[in-house]
Amino acid sequence: MSFPAYARSVLGVNLLVILWGAFVRASGSGAGCGQHWPLCNGAAIPQSPGTATLIEYGHRASSGLALVLVAGLWWWSRREFAPGDRARRAAAISLAFIITEALIGAGLVLLGLVGKDDSPARPPYLAVHLLNTFLLLGSLALTVFWSGNRAPLRSPGRGAAPWLLLVALLAVLVVGVTGAITALGDTLFPSASLAEGFRADTTPTSHFLIRLRVLHPVMALLAGVYLSSMGWLLARVRPASTLHPWSRVLGALVLVQLGLGLTNLLLLAPTVLQIAHLLVADLLWMTLIVFSATALTAPPRAAPAAA
Repeated sequence: MSFPAYARSVLGVNLLVILWGAFVRASGSGAGCGQHWPLCNGAAIPQSPGTATLIEYGHRASSGLALVLVAGLWWWSRREFAPGDRARRAAAISLAFIITEALIGAGLVLLGLVGKDDSPARPPYLAVHLLNTFLLLGSLALTVFWSGNRAPLRSPGRGAAPWLLLVALLAVLVVGVTGAITALGDTLFPSASLAEGFRADTTPTSHFLIRLRVLHPVMALLAGVYLSSMGWLLARVRPASTLHPWSRVLGALVLVQLGLGLTNLLLLAPTVLQIAHLLVADLLWMTLIVFSATALTAPPRAAPAAA
């Protein structure tokens, strides 16, 4: 197996682990191992486990596998690439983020911020968890991209492109955080109907997690318009042969994500749609990361010659 192929498989495994984590939260199984870590209910292998324990234990086991695979990616990168190589650096950053991912996950369990917990401490901790997860996926995506794309980097030069991309990256992170908080609110406080959900969102006495749900669709719509416009604009001013396809993929994922978000809202956030929504969010984030890496190093369109 080549290094790029191994890197792709590691990215795929980590994506599956993240989706399984979403299922743990959506199914209310986060407390399946109690407040024990790394043990599960005080044992290395749980005895006579229930469904929630099996779901949580499976997530822990798969997370451990992902950590080992990323460590292997880092080790191989040191043998495959010279010091200072961008793929080698991305693999090292991936290892750092998956270690912090494990520590954050342990903190969730040890602090009791799982299951039915609705304390004020859970949303900010969940936001940190989401940000670390996105940064892990981004570094893994760059490891895959740069290990297969050995063309020399160009200087991004001056202009608005770096700032446009920075705003896009921050916008997706903000939308991701509000989405994670909204998903938590939907899990802890499900609505019997769409009308009941809207009433709860606007009722001053509702739990703060319910009242925060309105932020996500608004932020997602604004970010979607910005991402589509930004991708189209940069593809025009930096007409690299590899930039246009990424721009089209980015625009398509934005449309799919907005459609899934609307369907999720109308159907009152069933678990399957929540996981599909997260999957597309992860794919959109990784696409934006690679699009940014390509756009920053693509030469700008040459100015027309004077008459």
